Amino acid sequence: MNETRNSATRSQDLSAKVETTYREAVKEAIRDALRRDDRVFLMGEDVGRYGGCYAVSKGLLAEFGPERIRDTPLSESGFTGAGIGAAIAGMRPIVELMTVNFSLLALDQILNSAATIRHMSGNQFGVPLVIRMATGAGRQLAAQHSHSLEGWYAHIPGIKVLAPATIEDARGMLWTALEDPDPVLIFENVMLYNITGRLAVDAGAVDIARAAVRRVGDDITLITYGGSLWKTLSAAEALEGESISAEVIDLRSLRPLDDEAILNSVRKTRRAVIVDEGWRSGSLAAEICARIVEGAFFELDAPIGRVCSAEAPIPYARHLEEAAIPQTPRIVAAVKSIFGKA
Repeated sequence: MNETRNSATRSQDLSAKVETTYREAVKEAIRDALRRDDRVFLMGEDVGRYGGCYAVSKGLLAEFGPERIRDTPLSESGFTGAGIGAAIAGMRPIVELMTVNFSLLALDQILNSAATIRHMSGNQFGVPLVIRMATGAGRQLAAQHSHSLEGWYAHIPGIKVLAPATIEDARGMLWTALEDPDPVLIFENVMLYNITGRLAVDAGAVDIARAAVRRVGDDITLITYGGSLWKTLSAAEALEGESISAEVIDLRSLRPLDDEAILNSVRKTRRAVIVDEGWRSGSLAAEICARIVEGAFFELDAPIGRVCSAEAPIPYARHLEEAAIPQTPRIVAAVKSIFGKA
């Protein structure tokens, strides 16, 4: 009888989930936000008729019309500023910046306006704005479209910085971000849009302030986020064959960082490697390394390792691009060197 009941439960769980992609999960999150709140609208370059550079918003213009899905001129500073103004006026804009590199054209608006207005107004005004952008390399889009600059934004007080790596987070983080009274930046790694998985039909909001343990281990902590998560999980699986049990932490939020989750894991395993697609110099990996040293130095049994992108603009040639960013073999090698197995 118990087996029958368990089988029925498993069948019910499976029927309550659908096969989908990261891209479709983001689209469904936007669609859900537009349906739930009349104040929400999406704006950005090619988000309407073209359907978005990565086809995330394809079909939404026909469904919601040009008032809710707004194509903009090629002016990141202009339409990001318009989004900030709309947010202050009571709307809930979702601004899409085509790539993280192009976001630098709106940096003045993000840093000097969105992130500071609550402070500058003496807490009279907030900017409930969500900015989404594609980040990362791997699609041969060369140096002006492929960098991972989310660590730069994680340096700025007054904003939250999110990096959804799973389909569940791609679906649920937007919901939570739109409820935040201050600006939230969401970085979607370009190599994740096509990943597939099962998502609960009733999937909803997720916590945006906590890291997640994606794999439990005892010997070393691997800390990462975004597009590097799946490479890191593959590395952890490979390390199991070397009798090394790796725990994998998905940061999920880059500002604020979940210090408690990071330090608890490192205190348990006593070793750490940080995988960060940003450049090594002045990187988010360096910040995490410093926090581990400050909070768990006497628990460490080995130096902290880092696997980052090469100190060069991202190349166009596929073999050079792949060599420039963290890959599973490099992560495995970094861990093995800590254990003297290189």
